Amino acid sequence: MKHILYIMLCFPLVLFSQKKITGTILEANENNKSLALAGANVYWLDTSIGAVTDMDGKFSLPYEANYKKLIVSYVGFKTDTITVNSAKAIKHWLRPTSDLDAVTLTSRKQATSKSYMQSQNVFTVSSGELLKAACCNLAESFETNPSIDVNFADAVSGTRQIKMLGLTSPYILIATENIPSIRGASQAFGLSFIPGTWVESIQITKGAGSVVNGYESIAGQINTELVKPTTDNKLFVNLFGNVAGRFELNTHLNTKVSNKWSTGLYLHGNAHNQRHDVNHDNFLDMPLYSQINLMNRWQYTNLEKGWVSFINLKVLNDEKQMGELDFDPETDKLTENAWGSEIDTKRYEISSKLGYVNPEIPYQSIGVQTAFSHHVQDSYFGLNQYDITHNSLYANAIYNSIISDSRHKVKTGVSYTYDHYDEMVNLEDYGRTEHSVGAFFEYNFDNLDKLNVTAGLRVDHHNLLGNFVTPRVHARYTPWEKSAIRASFGRGKRSANIFTENQQMFATSRSINILNTGGNIYGLDPEIAWNYGVSYLQGFNLFGRKADVTFDYYKTDFKNQVVVDYENPQDISFYNLEGKSYANSFQAELNYNPFNLFDLRLAYKFYDVKTDYKSGKLEKPLVPKNRFFANASYETVAKGINNAHWKFDATFNWVSQQRFSSTASNPFQYQLPEYSPTIGTLNAQVTHVFSPKFEVYLGGENITNVRQDQPILGADDPFGANFDSTFVYGPIFGSNYYMGLRFKII
Repeated sequence: MKHILYIMLCFPLVLFSQKKITGTILEANENNKSLALAGANVYWLDTSIGAVTDMDGKFSLPYEANYKKLIVSYVGFKTDTITVNSAKAIKHWLRPTSDLDAVTLTSRKQATSKSYMQSQNVFTVSSGELLKAACCNLAESFETNPSIDVNFADAVSGTRQIKMLGLTSPYILIATENIPSIRGASQAFGLSFIPGTWVESIQITKGAGSVVNGYESIAGQINTELVKPTTDNKLFVNLFGNVAGRFELNTHLNTKVSNKWSTGLYLHGNAHNQRHDVNHDNFLDMPLYSQINLMNRWQYTNLEKGWVSFINLKVLNDEKQMGELDFDPETDKLTENAWGSEIDTKRYEISSKLGYVNPEIPYQSIGVQTAFSHHVQDSYFGLNQYDITHNSLYANAIYNSIISDSRHKVKTGVSYTYDHYDEMVNLEDYGRTEHSVGAFFEYNFDNLDKLNVTAGLRVDHHNLLGNFVTPRVHARYTPWEKSAIRASFGRGKRSANIFTENQQMFATSRSINILNTGGNIYGLDPEIAWNYGVSYLQGFNLFGRKADVTFDYYKTDFKNQVVVDYENPQDISFYNLEGKSYANSFQAELNYNPFNLFDLRLAYKFYDVKTDYKSGKLEKPLVPKNRFFANASYETVAKGINNAHWKFDATFNWVSQQRFSSTASNPFQYQLPEYSPTIGTLNAQVTHVFSPKFEVYLGGENITNVRQDQPILGADDPFGANFDSTFVYGPIFGSNYYMGLRFKII
């Protein structure tokens, strides 16, 4: 193992002993001031070897004796050709083009962007996309995105879970600024712990992710970039309220402490205290809850020296109460007086990122990421108790450079993860400690034209999972203009946290059955899967307007899986896969701009997700085969000195029938049909921007008022043998309307 780590770390270093040419590009002006030109293109004539100048106008390029002509270009300046005879430093002034006609260009940043150049199938969701809906937290940030499915985990907790490629969130590596964050004890509720206003952008990667971020990703990766103290508003306030009695407050305070240090204080609070029972089953349709979430963020920037650093401190307190309308925790907790539940979570986090970019050699950089979290959840569901304390430590060191020239990039480094769980299920102790150390190497070839390939390899040692290798490959080929054909494959491995990932099972009368096979975690073996995918992206003009279409097909093939078996309505069983389990996903998506300031997005998805259960091969419960998605957004032309304008957004989701797990052995009155009905929901929002500093929004969720009338099986006898709150296929509450305002000092 030590030899492997040494080779992976040192291999790229021996290849960098080649000549370089450095220089600075400046603007030639009448005042003789040396104004650096950031973003100028510098490249060798008749090659694809080039660079872009940094904030100080500096660049660095590989040099060989046969390179003689250096091209320097910048929009609005005359393109120059420099003759180079040796690898000496260059200082060059570009002259503005004086004979250009005046041209006014109007552009609009896309709320969701797809890359034609990257090898991975990744798209970026901006904060503008998040503002199309209420988006109070990360779990609600995907309502306008067709690649992520959002649904309720059960009928009592109000928890929203996400799926990608037909698989639930534990199979997705969810990171905050490339540090894995929603994992372990935070898996069930962690998405609701990241307020939507804290999010600057979200990068969603389909298929096997990068080996740099770990070995756990199977269906894909979701990375959330948070707002930065140096670029966020000095003051930001968001107030939100809906007719159901949910209220939220978000405030951001950012200040510059010195020339190099900036800090931000971010406060989020939410509360819901109204009791609702629209379907008259004597259970709350949504829980009573309150949350206080505080983050202090520090940013250090020294571009001259090449240093950038972030330090984050977070404190969270989240409380939920669920159950029957007349449940009182003071008198009814853990009794049969009334069925009720409470989930109290306290979480503390500290994380840091330190990055260094060599000012003389910009393609060489070093990054170090560290994070520690302390997560405590005390909870009970009726007569079931579940408590977990999770201490987690993560560290990752990354080195970036090139081999020979900028077409050949490499990343290499080492990582360490430590997780200690104190886990109690009905007074039975399932505590354990996991730790792993690994090394990775990732090579990227990009000919800056048609081909881009990324190949990565990890080698990890885990105290419970053993030694294993994780390979991942992504490739992009561009056969013609505005096109991208992608292919990927990769392996993922993870330990299944069966209790925290399936907490909805506690809100049932089912007994828990673990079929111990001698594995190291709950007596079960780790989950291992291969993911294969192909994608085609094509941009084009339709009736003179911009459009693009995407076709994706991904297959996840489990070599081992911890099967979660609900097919016996009296229990839930966990056991290792015996047979096959797979998830096939196809998606077709069209984005079109039919007229100015109007965007239309249409998508269709097909899922084929099946597993060999003890009772035979079956469709995975509550996974629809077909989905249709439509989103339309329109923005009026800004007018007046304040650029006042309107924004209109609407999203429609149609979901086909979904298979219920078997209830055939229940008494007749507690039996369900084999499949659910189809459902269609409509969300809409109108925003009036009064000025860059102030806007008001009004919206509706589930305007079609679709409602699952009896989401809780056996609600009339919650302590009986047939009580089950997990058969949720659609909305529970019905229509819900909200309004809010945003104020900021730029």
